[in-house]
Amino acid sequence: MKLFLYQESDGYCYNSDSIFLYSFIKKYPIKGSVLDIGCGVGVLSLLLAKSFKANFYAVEKQKSMYFYTSKNAELNRRQLNVVNCEFQDFKPQVEFDFIVSNPPFYSVDKNQSPNSSKNIARYAHHLPLDLLISKSSRLLKPRGYFIFCYDAWQIESIFALLKENKMQAESVQFIHPKADKEAKTVMIAARKNSNARSKVFAPFITFKSDGSYTQEAQKAFKEANTHSIKAVRDD
Repeated sequence: MKLFLYQESDGYCYNSDSIFLYSFIKKYPIKGSVLDIGCGVGVLSLLLAKSFKANFYAVEKQKSMYFYTSKNAELNRRQLNVVNCEFQDFKPQVEFDFIVSNPPFYSVDKNQSPNSSKNIARYAHHLPLDLLISKSSRLLKPRGYFIFCYDAWQIESIFALLKENKMQAESVQFIHPKADKEAKTVMIAARKNSNARSKVFAPFITFKSDGSYTQEAQKAFKEANTHSIKAVRDD
């Protein structure tokens, strides 16, 4: 079933990271209560709602993105409880079995976009890694999962913060633009109060040497089956 998604014509648009993360998350038995942090236009939570029966929640700080997430849930006839607030101010009435996120993770030393929507969605100072991990741990049930993607160069900090917050990275997969290029992104499934050894999956390679998508990337796009609709809000 195709997922239709309204997006801002001049704002931040979801990218392949969310699609590949969805493919990674599908390895797990998603059920119970599920939270999407920094949901954007709702692509990740709505993809999961298409594939699994669970109670889905989302939190998004940008009013414009909150608007589009609500519209996209309605458009695709999916039940999604969306809250418009800063993650640090989010006070849900439930604990979560799964928390997922494609958070902002670019460092501030990179050239920042002057577009406010894009800036908030991309740069880590809008949602610091330590806050993301510590609060996610507090919101999880005792054996809950936090599944997310992040800047691969920060893997040491990620593992240290997970351990500090009583979570263990049970599985890890690095995303490489090409087979001969270093990883840019890492996907991690961390579990609260786990003592399991970390499993490192084979690398996810995005492009072949000729610039075309690999079979694995094509499969992820096909399974997601999204269609974007550029829109302008009439405020």
